[in-house]
Amino acid sequence: MMPREDLQLSDRARTMLRALVHRYVRDGQPVGSRTLAREADIPLSAATVRNVMADLEDLGYLASPHTSSGRIPTDKGFRFYVDSLLQVQPLADESVEELRQRLGESGEGGRERLVDTASTLLSHLTHLAGVVTLPRRNHAALRHVEFLPLTEQRVLAIMVVNQCEVQNRVIHTDRSFTESELQQVANYLNAEFAGQDVTTVRRRLLDAMQAEREQLDHLMSTALEVGEKAFSEGGDEEGYIVAGQTNLMEFEELSDVERLRRLFEAFTRKRDILHVLDRCVAADGVQIFIGQEAGYEVFDGLSLVTARYAVEHEPVGVLGVIGPTRMPYHRVVPIVDVTAKLLGAALNPSRP
Repeated sequence: MMPREDLQLSDRARTMLRALVHRYVRDGQPVGSRTLAREADIPLSAATVRNVMADLEDLGYLASPHTSSGRIPTDKGFRFYVDSLLQVQPLADESVEELRQRLGESGEGGRERLVDTASTLLSHLTHLAGVVTLPRRNHAALRHVEFLPLTEQRVLAIMVVNQCEVQNRVIHTDRSFTESELQQVANYLNAEFAGQDVTTVRRRLLDAMQAEREQLDHLMSTALEVGEKAFSEGGDEEGYIVAGQTNLMEFEELSDVERLRRLFEAFTRKRDILHVLDRCVAADGVQIFIGQEAGYEVFDGLSLVTARYAVEHEPVGVLGVIGPTRMPYHRVVPIVDVTAKLLGAALNPSRP
């Protein structure tokens, strides 16, 4: 017998789920059976539509808010929509040309102005929050790292990258560490990561921190804590520029003051968002994280659409938009994709 969950593959269920997502994205309100029948433009009775909606709800693709008899898509419903039902609209030629021109004009002001312009354009075009990581230098290979304890839970990280470039960073830790502990951490990091690209080291440390802490011994936990801070608090090269955060206040589902406070704190703290963005550097094409797929509670009810940008075929950063899960993906995806390509081109030192 076919598993019950395969029922969602029927053309009728697909059509109705797509129509319901479109309506909910547009209005932000639960969708009832009569409204959905009109929206889907299919000759079915309201009772039949209700039955299909009930099936989709049982499968976890829809949910019924307590205050309404209508339904809204769940994160699972949005994921199925994005993976199987989304029809992307290509960006109009005039919009592409405007993006290219604006980024080209900003190029004279240096990389930070370019990144700032890109995040502003993303926010303006999508009416969401635009975020762009600052481009990192290519092939910054870690040669050696040492740590020295300072006062007030501070540690001096001394890193040698490439052949002889020395970088000193003061990091703030959650507790004090002895010189012996820091020496053990340095020995571990040097043995495990020497010769690897700094971006790769950072990503591996962040990924390891997502593992179950109970499975890590004391040395490993200490190394992850100190190493993650050392490689994450690297100034501009480890940061991003965000624009349009206040756009998110316009969405009713994000209007709770405490929710907005946590989100804005995440923008300021940067670490959680940077971790998600770092995961996209190695991925081709547009990546979409829906709700807590990003791995952090602060993203509950939000989606992040990203694409990496490259200079001379070398990925150097990630850009994207953050907004509610009911964002218009068919518009947002091509905007993110094209902006990433154009930003990379504008940063190319050999561009005409």
